[in-house]
Amino acid sequence: MPSRRPDATALAVLLTVTGVLHLVAPAPFDAIVPRSLPGGPRFWTLASGVAELGVAAAVAVPRTRRLGAAAAAGLFVAVFPANVKLARDWSGRSVAARAIAYGRLPLQVPLVAWALAVRRRSPCPIR
Repeated sequence: MPSRRPDATALAVLLTVTGVLHLVAPAPFDAIVPRSLPGGPRFWTLASGVAELGVAAAVAVPRTRRLGAAAAAGLFVAVFPANVKLARDWSGRSVAARAIAYGRLPLQVPLVAWALAVRRRSPCPIR
């Protein structure tokens, strides 16, 4: 059985946990959906949770890992506007709350880099 790289496994676990959270406790995610998106926040929360679970599954399977990791990088970029909205919404809160909200913004950079590194290290399934 081929071994999975720990970084790919951890990325799949992170995406699985966040995907499940979107589905079982959607309210906090609803609150940060940008209002400029069409439809209701719950749709986007549930859709992003399903997307995270699908991407997690793709990252977990060696044959689809390259594609899944590329999708993970795209997903991390796509959710950035929600983190911007959170930072704006929390601008009047306590220093600790603002630190959390603003701290999420630069966190997207290492997440994207991590996903791209997993993609780079994964063999191409087509031979």
